Amino acid sequence: MTDSKYFTTTKKGEIFELKAELNSDKKEKKKEAVKKVIASMTVGKDVSALFPDVVNCMQTDNLELKKLVYLYLMNYAKSQPDMAIMAVNTFVKDCEDPNPLIRALAVRTMGCIRVDKITEYLCEPLRKCLKDEDPYVRKTAAVCAAKLHDINAQLVEDQGFLDTLKDLISDSNPMVVANAVAALSEIAESHPNSNLLDLNPQTINKLLTALNECTEWGQIFILDCLANYTPRDDRESQSICERVTPRLSHANSAVVLSAVKVLMKFMEMLPKDLDYYGTLLKKLAPPLVTLLSAEPELQYVALRNINLIVQRRPEILKHEMKVFFVKYNDPIYVKLEKLDIMIRLASQANIAQVLAELKEYATEVDVDFVRKAVRAIGRCAIKVEQSAERCVSTLLDLIQTKVNYVVQEAIVVIKDIFRKYPNKYESVIATLCENLDSLDEPEARAAMIWIVGEYAERIDNADELLESFLEGFHDESTQVQLQLLTAIVKLFLKKPTETQELVQQVLSLATQDSDNPDLRDRGYIYWRLLSTDPVAAKEVVLAEKPLISEETDLIEPTLLEELICHIGTLASVYHKPPSAFVEGSRGVQHKRLPGSAGSGESESQDTGSAAGVTEAPPAVIPSQGDLLGDLLNLDLTPPTTTGPPPPSSGMQMGAMDLLGGGLDSLMGDESEPLGGDLGGSPAMGAGFSAPTAAMPASFNAPVSGGLDDLFDLGGGVGLPMGAYTPPKTIWLPAMKAKGLEISGTFVRRAGVIQMEMTLTNKAMSVMTDFAIQFNRNSFGLAPAGPLQVLTPLSPNQSIEVALPLSTVGPVMKMEPLNNLQVAVKNNIDVFYFSCQYPISMLFVEDGKMERQVFLATWKDIPNDNESQFQIKDCHLNSDAASNKLQGSNIFTIAKRTVEGQDMLYQSMKLTNSIWVLAELRVQAGNPNYTVCLKCRAAEVSQGVFQCYEAVLKN
Repeated sequence: MTDSKYFTTTKKGEIFELKAELNSDKKEKKKEAVKKVIASMTVGKDVSALFPDVVNCMQTDNLELKKLVYLYLMNYAKSQPDMAIMAVNTFVKDCEDPNPLIRALAVRTMGCIRVDKITEYLCEPLRKCLKDEDPYVRKTAAVCAAKLHDINAQLVEDQGFLDTLKDLISDSNPMVVANAVAALSEIAESHPNSNLLDLNPQTINKLLTALNECTEWGQIFILDCLANYTPRDDRESQSICERVTPRLSHANSAVVLSAVKVLMKFMEMLPKDLDYYGTLLKKLAPPLVTLLSAEPELQYVALRNINLIVQRRPEILKHEMKVFFVKYNDPIYVKLEKLDIMIRLASQANIAQVLAELKEYATEVDVDFVRKAVRAIGRCAIKVEQSAERCVSTLLDLIQTKVNYVVQEAIVVIKDIFRKYPNKYESVIATLCENLDSLDEPEARAAMIWIVGEYAERIDNADELLESFLEGFHDESTQVQLQLLTAIVKLFLKKPTETQELVQQVLSLATQDSDNPDLRDRGYIYWRLLSTDPVAAKEVVLAEKPLISEETDLIEPTLLEELICHIGTLASVYHKPPSAFVEGSRGVQHKRLPGSAGSGESESQDTGSAAGVTEAPPAVIPSQGDLLGDLLNLDLTPPTTTGPPPPSSGMQMGAMDLLGGGLDSLMGDESEPLGGDLGGSPAMGAGFSAPTAAMPASFNAPVSGGLDDLFDLGGGVGLPMGAYTPPKTIWLPAMKAKGLEISGTFVRRAGVIQMEMTLTNKAMSVMTDFAIQFNRNSFGLAPAGPLQVLTPLSPNQSIEVALPLSTVGPVMKMEPLNNLQVAVKNNIDVFYFSCQYPISMLFVEDGKMERQVFLATWKDIPNDNESQFQIKDCHLNSDAASNKLQGSNIFTIAKRTVEGQDMLYQSMKLTNSIWVLAELRVQAGNPNYTVCLKCRAAEVSQGVFQCYEAVLKN
């Protein structure tokens, strides 16, 4: 008879009936009753009332019954922790049972019961099981140690279980080794700097020996661990690769991808002229091809990983193009991925084959797939120059089909082909113009407008074509409006006499009738250029354009390196680093590939980037209540640009830029082309006058010697004073705490935050047993140790206590942001109070930003995140203010004087890696200062301003 009978509802299913059966003397009846209880539990009925009766059934030799009772126990121990303690003796006894299955079952169940009260009883049995003679028990105990660490990390470290786990890596049984590696890896993730897995050649050798014999998931744990090791030299790297290579022929796709990850990483260290390097490349292709014969979902994961591998080492799969040809029954997500890889593998050798396929795809019925296929033809033309002509004729054939979406995609890619091969295929423009009326998608319209503007001198009726677009200017998308504005200005510079009215019309529409700041800014810049210096306008607008690169959608190299280190994980499917999608990714480490040996490719570090500033992503402050919200998890790295900075649209006409005249003026002479008289000078030949706009007074302030001069911090910035400490205030009055009075303040000394308190006993009895606890708060403040009140506090006695704080506690957004809720316990009662800490306590010592990074970051933070405050009645000069602020870790990066007003540019960094940038304006003789703050997390600004006020006024 099957077990379904236990799920049927009869009179016997009632609690009192089950209770009687559980206490029966007959073993069979007991077993039947426990099965019914488990069945009820499975369908969601509450059978927690039977806890004591079920626990009594643990005293049995029957393995099946014991398993059932343990299953019940795991489910209800959390809701009945006091009852669960009754079972502890049986656990301890079972851990010494002669049957290894029972010993392992006991230790596994103890690890699954996540009740703090039980964990201390777990230690002794776990210690015995970790050294058990039976490998099955040892491997179970290894996993239990990791579970215990999750519940109480300190306990595991104090009991020495971590050292025992490290010893298990040398175990004779491969499954024990695999589980020990898995447990240590899990623990190491929550302690990224602990170096728990101390990998050395001896350990690696043991892991590689175990690799051949353990189960497939054990192999994955070991391979993932190997991927974190950096070999000493290419010989060791080759040796590891040779021993990992057999895993490529494993039936489990996860093992294959983990092996590929290890090989991809260690190949970086092999010289490319080595014979083995070529052999390894050949060995990597077949397993990847085999993955594509699995079901579609697995194919998709494999294709996403192959996409990364092909970007890093296209030579691995260069002869396997046919595998990526689309099958008629492939799901769309597989088709699109295959298409992407086909383009990456396209070369002169196989381009004819690829183009024939793509042309076939362009006649399919799936619209998304057809669009991508048409784009792919354009990408082939750009990538393989010899095929460009064939690609263009293929695109023209497709345009002749008159299928709307095909025509639009073709026009978008032909624009890119013109950019790659100027003055070569312009003869097709006439064909494109015939399809002008059918374009309804913004990208296609913008591409067509660009073509008309760029080749206006070759198109007789260019002005009419552009005028037809202009009629519905305000209904167009921003992309089309911007392109139309530029195209008409280009047309005017090429045919000034015929198009004067047209250009005035578009400039008027862009500047006076538009609400879009980008469009308005571009319109004003063109208007100024045309009205002041048409020659300069020609040089700017009609400048020779750089050829577009072959692959525009390649993943950025440092991100690609990190993703290669995460092959076979979700990161490789999302093509995003784990920190981008793992919540609370405090423990996520950024991985890099090792430097290549002997290849002669010195990987140059991008010195201009802000990598130094944003080593770790800023921590998230979840909103109160739901603990979600990744508002602050933004990358502060500014885009690195070469050459002069582009005109910033952040500085709108008529708006005061809070850095006193546009950041570009900080860059010295680089922004001089726009530094002329922007107030609307008389027309020069073109018959315009520019509308005047209120510009910052300091925009044209002379900048004497570029950056060197501006950032000369030698003058005036002296030695910093000590950090400001607020005076103590009463946090807990005696009348609210049964005679205990607490006053205190917060200080930061040598990088350590401390809560300094005076505890006063105003009661008649002695106070002892003090303890303190914080509620979750915005910045994760938590006591770094116990409250040290070593002697009893007698009546009318006071004691000074300094409590060191850490910033790695649980996080929840408070209102106000710097609110801290505290509970203090003594022998009398528990008392609650809340206090506010100055945010300056969180300013870290390495908060001084690089100058160039400061400029780029200020531009990068949206203007909406800018706040301006007044500090009144302050009588310090700018140098004294700078010194005072530096004592509180507010660092001055630059100082300049404009029209008698000193401007200090400052940066500070909070403990959770949030940067705050500031501009402090000090006018000689004026006691009121202005401070402008910019920060990704705008809610921090109010607290930072309060710090400025407190530091400068005290």
